[in-house]
Amino acid sequence: MALPRTRSPSLLSDYVAVLRRHPARAAFAAAATLVGAIAIVNQQFARKAERDNPPRGQFLEIDGVRLHYVERGNGRPLVLFHGNGSMIQDFESSGLIDLAADSYRVIVFDRPGFGHSSRPRNVIWTPEAQADLFRKALDRLSVQRAIVLGHSWGASVALALAIRHPSFVEALVLASGYYFPTVRADVAASSVSAIPGMGDAITHTISPILSRLLWPSMLRKMFGPQPIPEKFDGFPREMAVRPSQMRASAAEATLMIPAAYEASQTYEQLEMPTIIIAGDDDRIIDINEQSVRLHGEVKHSRLRRIAGAGHMIQQSATAQLMAAIDEAASETRIGGNAPQRFAKA
Repeated sequence: MALPRTRSPSLLSDYVAVLRRHPARAAFAAAATLVGAIAIVNQQFARKAERDNPPRGQFLEIDGVRLHYVERGNGRPLVLFHGNGSMIQDFESSGLIDLAADSYRVIVFDRPGFGHSSRPRNVIWTPEAQADLFRKALDRLSVQRAIVLGHSWGASVALALAIRHPSFVEALVLASGYYFPTVRADVAASSVSAIPGMGDAITHTISPILSRLLWPSMLRKMFGPQPIPEKFDGFPREMAVRPSQMRASAAEATLMIPAAYEASQTYEQLEMPTIIIAGDDDRIIDINEQSVRLHGEVKHSRLRRIAGAGHMIQQSATAQLMAAIDEAASETRIGGNAPQRFAKA
């Protein structure tokens, strides 16, 4: 005679029972699942951003870094370095590349970790490390001397290039830069995202979401007091909020203060003509603590203050920035002992 069959509890019932017995583990599992899902979605958005914004230039492989760059125009070499969190499209959308390409051989890089350039994690990407990388890249491009412009964090890279490779830099244009260490709350906030492990979790989950939410207010601060120009619509926001780029931004923000301290010990060594340009109403950086002070320390410098402009002068004062490039370039044409003829103003 057949024995009666007993019904086994379902897997779902077992799972529910376990959750009831271990609520803390259940909450942790649910949170981990949610975090993983968010990370996957953010990575999908990042891949879509890269498909929608393919590389516009060419690539160089330098010391394990895949560097993306755009080259336009002919004439004397002009190298442009963008700021933290940015990429080539900042200079491109501003119109500065097109303006400069009428007279110069313009070379613009996506710095390591930004745009389409890689950022190996076995290197601490200080301004000095980036300067050495770009010097090798420019040598590969047969550029032996250049006028160099850096905006914001890119100004730190331009300065490091001038200090470490002075014979390469004909003239400097430093725009909206951070040159001396100060107390900055934003650096403290960003430092958590730069911690290995924890920072990866944050930049793959929370950071892209927060950045999208805060994007309008952040732009108002960066551009203020002027309105955000329509041409900045050409800047690809979704590329800027990718997890990889968010982590690179956090790392550079964390380096700001120590990098400025190290660099500030070297400014008296600068001998090339230098134009320091900044918006009078910069809401990101106090130009009196930074640009005005730097002008006092760099022997062969001129200070250009743009009335009514904020931090993003490459966008809101493009013509004035182009004039600063031409001004610096005109001094190097004198030949001979040109820096000594470059009077402070």
